[in-house]
Amino acid sequence: MGSKRDSPVNVLSRWLKKRSMKVKIFLGILLAFCALVVLKFTIRDPDYFFKASKTIHVVGVIVLIYKLIVHKSCSGLSLKTQELTAVFITTRLGCSVFIQSNTHAMLDLILLLPTLFIIWLIRFKLKSSYIKEFDNMWLSFLVVPSIILAIAIHPRFTAHIWLARVVWSFTTYLETVSILPQFRYMKNSKMVETFTGYYVFALGVSRFFSLAFWIIHTYETKGEYLFFFRHGYFWMLSIFLSEIVHSFILANFCYHYIKSFMQGRLLKKMPI
Repeated sequence: MGSKRDSPVNVLSRWLKKRSMKVKIFLGILLAFCALVVLKFTIRDPDYFFKASKTIHVVGVIVLIYKLIVHKSCSGLSLKTQELTAVFITTRLGCSVFIQSNTHAMLDLILLLPTLFIIWLIRFKLKSSYIKEFDNMWLSFLVVPSIILAIAIHPRFTAHIWLARVVWSFTTYLETVSILPQFRYMKNSKMVETFTGYYVFALGVSRFFSLAFWIIHTYETKGEYLFFFRHGYFWMLSIFLSEIVHSFILANFCYHYIKSFMQGRLLKKMPI
């Protein structure tokens, strides 16, 4: 009987550790490509990508609520990231009255309620365990550029008012950078709390499903989807780039998270 040390996971982990960074990047891209191919031939309804993305995000939030209630501590968790999440979801729900009132709005509402509960727990119930000094990213650095981009690049739905289109765009750009305060918190504290790691990893998986939709749909339309005229010349392209940026922000964390998991331990330090 082989030892735990010689398990397939540990053997694979040791093999990867000896490979160069170029090889690791190539393998990561190859794995992502294989996942995209599987998704393309198994998921027929494009809406399922967004539903899967939102569902996984909700699961991540539920993990945080479990930590807060059971462990009675909000250590390792950025209040600012949760507040930014609440802002862009609430704003998007308001815009859905004019632009997109469907299943997506319902999923946003399901995500908003536990997010607001987390904010309440951190601000009032568990505020003694919240370390404000670590959560020190200036939100103006994230909100102001999002507003400027929204004014400059937004969809051109002819049936909807200009302000609703700009505000909708603002929620897209703000969502892209909303995780940065959490990364800043983990960098300042020089540690990754276990349940926070679960949450951020869930966000990474969630983002992959969202990006997969764009890549597959762009491929199937031979790139025409990115330049759909009625949405504005640059709007669809800007959303696609936002998805890529958001995914890459989370990709580094997810790589180190998976690497630590394969080595039989939890990620303890922020990989930056």
